[in-house]
Amino acid sequence: MGPRQKAVLALLLGTQFMLAADFSIFNVALPAVGRGVGLGLDTLQWVATAYALPAAGFTLLFGRVADLAGRRRMLVIGLGLLTAASVFGGTAHTPAALLSARAVQGLSTAIAAPAALSLITTAFPEGPLRARALGLNGAVTAAGFTCGALLGGLLTGFWSWRWAFLVNVPVALVILVAVLRLVPEGRGRTSRLDLPGAITVTLGLLALVWGVTTGGLARWALVPAAVLLAAFWIVELRSPDPLAPVHILRRRTVGLGVLGGLTTVSMATGATFLMTVHLQDTLGLDAASTGLAFGAAGLLALAGGAVAPRLIGPMDASGVLALGLALQGLSAAGLLAAGNAWWVVAALAACYFGNMVAVVAYVVTVTSGLPDHEQGLATGLSAMAQQVGMTIGIPLLSSIATTPEGVHPAIAVNAAVTLVAAILIRLLSRVRPQSSMSTP
Repeated sequence: MGPRQKAVLALLLGTQFMLAADFSIFNVALPAVGRGVGLGLDTLQWVATAYALPAAGFTLLFGRVADLAGRRRMLVIGLGLLTAASVFGGTAHTPAALLSARAVQGLSTAIAAPAALSLITTAFPEGPLRARALGLNGAVTAAGFTCGALLGGLLTGFWSWRWAFLVNVPVALVILVAVLRLVPEGRGRTSRLDLPGAITVTLGLLALVWGVTTGGLARWALVPAAVLLAAFWIVELRSPDPLAPVHILRRRTVGLGVLGGLTTVSMATGATFLMTVHLQDTLGLDAASTGLAFGAAGLLALAGGAVAPRLIGPMDASGVLALGLALQGLSAAGLLAAGNAWWVVAALAACYFGNMVAVVAYVVTVTSGLPDHEQGLATGLSAMAQQVGMTIGIPLLSSIATTPEGVHPAIAVNAAVTLVAAILIRLLSRVRPQSSMSTP
């Protein structure tokens, strides 16, 4: 990498770090946030849901918009929205104001995350250099999630939950100015935006996330979600300028990568939530100590991001994805015997290591073999898998954890789902296409 490439990469990695931290910074702070604006325990989930709905629902759309309108432009818009929403949230005094700010933060993530990731993939040619850049991206993303939990605990414990919003403001402004100075403008494409495809996939994803995150209250939303996503597939088959060309959606690497991304992110997020409850409600740790515990466990995730690109050289990316999932699942199973905080930290550290190996591998898997003008869509798909995974993991596992047996059945399901996905991806990646007309 040349000096300018290194500077641009560092800037884009800083963006990904901030966006990742912005998701996890409220995990530990939720009880204090509820007390601050008058949200009861039964409605605290809306702080997460308000963020998750736009973050997951609009990511694929804005990934494609970045291809058409320009990636730097979309990144600047996303960072500007994040700054404004953070100021608004940090000064909120009512539930409506706080939830509105959190929703705009989710929308800004849907705009900025795929733009930043596609700028990384297009800056480096496919091969070892791109794998190394994506490995660094994975490590920094893991550090963001970890530092978000750590910062959320420390800021809430020693100052105020409001700083979980306000800490974004100076960081986002510095990155915004640096993006305008260092990242080249680039050109969008002249293709028209596929509005029917955009509407059906966005509404379908919104309905899916709504149905999953609100549980039995709105489980009916899963039916229109299935109808809308099926309609999206039919629209893409017939559209002259599809939002997501079917030949990409049919690629085996894309399917395996999205499956792996959904699994690794949803189960890692769910494990973090379960252990947050276990550490505070069962083992008696306070918010600051819980944040420190996750910070210690997350250190090994950094190593996972560094190791994954080295594994992708000798092995194919889908094989490394299966390996990371297997390690994550086995480590999650180790949480079943977690009787003290030290055991939790050790098992989570191994789990986060496997998770980060899988995260790097699934992004490489999804984006491999595609030209630059389709990288926005590819990174949109990988970011969508991440956002949807973060959204569905907690409600799925928490619904199991509310049984009289507590968190243990949820942890067992977590481990089983991850291991089954690892086996399935490994088997499917080794199946050869039936004919030369088959997609990779």
